[in-house]
Amino acid sequence: MGFVEGKQFVLNIRNTHGDLKAVEEAAKDLEQQKVDVIYTAATSVSLATKRVTVNTPIVFVAGTDPVAVQLVESIRRPGGRLTGMHIPVTYVTGKRLELLREIVPNLHRVVTFYNPHNPSAIEFAKEAQEAARRLGLQLIERHVASVEELKKTLQAFGAGEADAYFAASDAMLDTEARYIIDMAKAKRLPTMFYLQGVVEEGGLASYSPDFKEAGRLSATYVRRILAGTNPGDLPVEQSDRLVFLINLKTAKEIGLPIPESILVRADKVIE
Repeated sequence: MGFVEGKQFVLNIRNTHGDLKAVEEAAKDLEQQKVDVIYTAATSVSLATKRVTVNTPIVFVAGTDPVAVQLVESIRRPGGRLTGMHIPVTYVTGKRLELLREIVPNLHRVVTFYNPHNPSAIEFAKEAQEAARRLGLQLIERHVASVEELKKTLQAFGAGEADAYFAASDAMLDTEARYIIDMAKAKRLPTMFYLQGVVEEGGLASYSPDFKEAGRLSATYVRRILAGTNPGDLPVEQSDRLVFLINLKTAKEIGLPIPESILVRADKVIE
């Protein structure tokens, strides 16, 4: 859009690794520095940032309905100082589970890990349990409120406890996906994520929004707010493009043949 970093804007990136206490500390610090706008890249991160700030405009990317989790008052008129993008993560949970069942024909028990204090993850769990019932599957929930709890849960996880792993909408789990991938490969466990990058790192499959497209669309809102537009007057945008990835290398490592019907539908196959 013609902006040059260092001239028209300065980008101050804080990677909090999904730790919501670290998010709150970073958000408060940024507001004290009087930044012009804060951009938040996950529902839980957006909620934490809203909770501890008072005046700073926020542009968010939320994978969960932003009205349901009270980020904004409405889609058309957000009100307040927040607006942004709603991307299809939570509400395509059922479709992701259907794809996982196609990939793993003998699928019966699916395990998921998430932080029970994360509103986005709670919404995911509701959607996942409903989809599992509809598909005749058992969804096994493991609650992990910290990275330490996640590591302990992974170490104690038995090879026969589930037939596959299904990723929750949880920023902390996203940043620690490497641990999950390593455990899954060691136990020859198929995995379904919603982040494309995790599949490129060794996850088996993902069905997810196009996060790059969401970033491009978000930038237009950042530009308008920097130009003086009230964020509460900018309707929340929705990006509907979905991307389906399969990692054939991982499938071979865990000894899982991928049906041709799946491969032909994939947007990208990693070999």
